[in-house]
Amino acid sequence: MTSKTLQEKRPQTSDALFGGRLIVRQEQKGYRFSLDAVLLAGLTSIRKEDRVIDLGAGCGVIPLVLAYRTRTERKIAGVEIQPELAKLAKKNVNENGFSERIEIHQMDFREISSAFKAGSFDLALSNPPYRKPGTGRINLDTQKAIARHELTATIADVFEAARYLLRVGGRVALVYPATRLANLLRSALDHGFSPKRLTIVYPHPHGSSRLVHLECRKSGGEGLKVEKPFYIYGENGHYSAAMQELYND
Repeated sequence: MTSKTLQEKRPQTSDALFGGRLIVRQEQKGYRFSLDAVLLAGLTSIRKEDRVIDLGAGCGVIPLVLAYRTRTERKIAGVEIQPELAKLAKKNVNENGFSERIEIHQMDFREISSAFKAGSFDLALSNPPYRKPGTGRINLDTQKAIARHELTATIADVFEAARYLLRVGGRVALVYPATRLANLLRSALDHGFSPKRLTIVYPHPHGSSRLVHLECRKSGGEGLKVEKPFYIYGENGHYSAAMQELYND
C-alpha cells in the first residue's frame, strides 16, 4: 500500500461551527485546529475592503470563518505547505460553498514571491509554529510536528513573508505563546513592523496568561494599544461572554 493510499485512508471528523452552519473536516489523528485559530479570526480587526491572506492555513478554518462572517468582501487567500492539509482545506472550501470567496495555495510561504506580487495584500494572518526545535517532545505525527515546532518556518519567516506581501501601512496579526512575547516583538521590529494592538489571553480570570494576540503595522509609527484582558473561560468554568461572542454569527 502506497503512502498516498495511507493518507487517503486516514479517518476524518466533521466539526461544526456557528450552530452547524459551517462544517470543517479534519483528520482525526493529524493536526487539528484549536482555540488559537478561533481567537485569531475573532480578535483581528478586519475591514470589508481588506485583501487578506492566511499564512499556514491548515485545514482552512480561518479563511472559512472570515468568509462565513463576511468580514471582507475581497477574495481570501490561504497558503499551506503540507499537501494533505492543503487538499483538505480546498475540500472544506468547496463543501461549504466558498469556492468563489477563498483560494487555497499549496506552497511554502518562504517562497511566496513565486505566487504573489509584492504589496498585494492589506492584512496577513498567521497562527505560526511556536516551539523551538529541541524544546519539548516533537510529535511523531508529521502534521502536528510541522504545525507546532519551527521545523519548516519560524516567526521571522512569517514576518519576512508579510513584509513582502503587505502594502505600506498593511497589517499582520498573529496568535503566539505569552512566554515568547519578547521574541515576537523583537522579530516584528527587526522586519519593519510596529506593534499596534496587543491582547493578552488568559485561560480564566485567576490563571496566568497563555497566549497573546498581536497586530502590527508595516512601516507604522510608535503607539501600542494594550487591550483589556481576554478570558477564555469564566468563573463558572464555561466559555466567557467574550469567547462566546467569537462563535456568534
